[in-house]
Amino acid sequence: MRAHDGGKIIRMNGDISEDGDQPGERHRRPDGVSRASVEALGSLSEAFETVEQARGHLYAFHQLSGRADLLLGEAVEKLRTAGHREHADLVDSEIVGRNVIPDCWTFQIVEAYNATYYRPFADVEEQVRQKIAGGRTHLYEAEMKEERRTHGHPAHRAGP
Repeated sequence: MRAHDGGKIIRMNGDISEDGDQPGERHRRPDGVSRASVEALGSLSEAFETVEQARGHLYAFHQLSGRADLLLGEAVEKLRTAGHREHADLVDSEIVGRNVIPDCWTFQIVEAYNATYYRPFADVEEQVRQKIAGGRTHLYEAEMKEERRTHGHPAHRAGP
């Protein structure tokens, strides 16, 4: 579907209405869904977004720890080249390749987090959203946008 906007053609993906100044169907509260339900879904979404941030930090931890281990390998070689074989051997045997927690490297922590917490959380969040709002996302934010924007102002339009 397309709409005209001052001579431009805008593709419509359910993001904005035909007139371009109202949210599209995917960002409108379905019939029969209360404001309280939208607020509850907003809180659920915010919690999941926080989990997404935590997961990002976990991946950063994983990559930084891995990078540190590779740098340690370089340090070991430089210590050996500089004639400090005993110190190089100590770093190599005690730290390079060491588990970051008992029995685990960081990739195993990431895998366990994803399997034990992240994926079940994502599945339940989607299931609840499907049942209550037909799978629509960001209804709370879409309604906030409608309340806060200046209708008719070109920099406050409903669509992307």
